[in-house]
Amino acid sequence: MDSKTIKSQQHPPKKEKTRSVTYRLPVKLVEEIEAEANNHNISHNVMARQILEKYVQWDRYTEKIGIIPVPKKILDIFGAEMSSEDINEIINVIKPVIKDTVLFIKGGYDLKRCIETLEDYMRASGMKSDHRIEGNIHHFVIQHELGSNWSIFTEQLLQEIFHEFLPDTKMKSQTTESTVVASIALGNDFSEHDY
Repeated sequence: MDSKTIKSQQHPPKKEKTRSVTYRLPVKLVEEIEAEANNHNISHNVMARQILEKYVQWDRYTEKIGIIPVPKKILDIFGAEMSSEDINEIINVIKPVIKDTVLFIKGGYDLKRCIETLEDYMRASGMKSDHRIEGNIHHFVIQHELGSNWSIFTEQLLQEIFHEFLPDTKMKSQTTESTVVASIALGNDFSEHDY
């Protein structure tokens, strides 16, 4: 990847129509939001918006689709123990779950909705990700920090997803113990937020 020709994928415009609303909240809750906003060096209004956006985009679905929070340390331990057979078995089990989740949350199942749902999941779970474009090549950068087996898992899962929708297009990847970069030709006008 030549950093001179790479641009980050633009997400939907942030200039949205807004409306002022007033909520009556317990003082303790407001103080906690203000303190957390101060810790992140943002206004409490921005903090409240981020909380509400996360809820609308992801959290409201978690109980309905059966997602439970798992401490990162547990995933670290399981990842260290995974064999290649375990990884393949998990991928075979998770693929229909991903399809059901995308259908439920996005109202349809295609490559764009699938990528957007995975981005929503990573954002909600605190993983770092980025989508960069270099000509017609799209680079999906995922930083999970869970060890090399989770990198193998992530790489194979992305290969399966791209192969399902684009069976004749090859994905290339680069991995470390904490990061996966999946690169695939999707065209210079592809956007997972435009469907």
